[in-house]
Amino acid sequence: MTAVFMVVEAVAGWISGALALVADAGHMLTDVGALGLSLFTALLARRPADRRRTFGYLRWEILAALVNGAALFGLATWVVVEAVGRIAEPQPIETGLFMAVAAIGLVVNLVSLWVLHGAHTGSLNARGAYLHVLGDALGSVGALGAAVLIRFTGWTVADPIVSILLSLLILVGAWRLLKESTDVLLEAVPAHISLGEVEGRMLAVAGVRAVHDLHVWTVTSGVVAMSGHAVVPELTSHPAALAGIKKALSGLGIGHATVQLEVEDECAGVDCLEPLVVLGDSGSHHHDHHSHGHRH
Repeated sequence: MTAVFMVVEAVAGWISGALALVADAGHMLTDVGALGLSLFTALLARRPADRRRTFGYLRWEILAALVNGAALFGLATWVVVEAVGRIAEPQPIETGLFMAVAAIGLVVNLVSLWVLHGAHTGSLNARGAYLHVLGDALGSVGALGAAVLIRFTGWTVADPIVSILLSLLILVGAWRLLKESTDVLLEAVPAHISLGEVEGRMLAVAGVRAVHDLHVWTVTSGVVAMSGHAVVPELTSHPAALAGIKKALSGLGIGHATVQLEVEDECAGVDCLEPLVVLGDSGSHHHDHHSHGHRH
């Protein structure tokens, strides 16, 4: 639907002289690539893990989201530059064709939004596709409004002004998409999880004396992994401590946890027993135990 209407809108925009239609057609061109990329990566991510790619192909989803966000940024910038030129030198517009195509485009985009609505909350990849189509729908609304305004007032500057406003809305969604996908690629702690809470829950387990080398990251949308070291007093505490840690972390949405247990005698002096100071909401500093030469 997007690919077919993209051609219609580009031709109509060229004939009518409406920048909003040309901009929306360019956006739709990006959408065709983005939706195709999203579909390809969604299919690729289903491939099973192997001995070389132990997490499978899940990260392709995040790469697709990053590309989509960057494409949205580039498109919005182009529209703003073109619109500024149109404000300086207004051009005549055929409003009848402008209005008709904008109205049909709105219907097409609303149908696409309805198709994607149920899936856009669970995946960055699907959210990227959804944002592209949402940007198209907003573009159609703006184009239709500009067409009506120009038709009844003759104020042709409304076309580039609406295009700039729509570009700013697109930039907001693109920024969020880029930020979230970059955070995943940098293996940052997920926004909905506090590293301090993870540490606190582990320390609350009976027998756990200290926690260090704690890491929490996102593999792909909805798949959170965690690794860390927990110090226990002696070997017989291992089974109970592992079970307790697993239960303590179960409510945080961590689906893949790896915990290395150590007895106090294995720790070099006080190195393992120093408390982990979390860099997070409190703004304090993270203590890196590897800087002291302690490795496992």
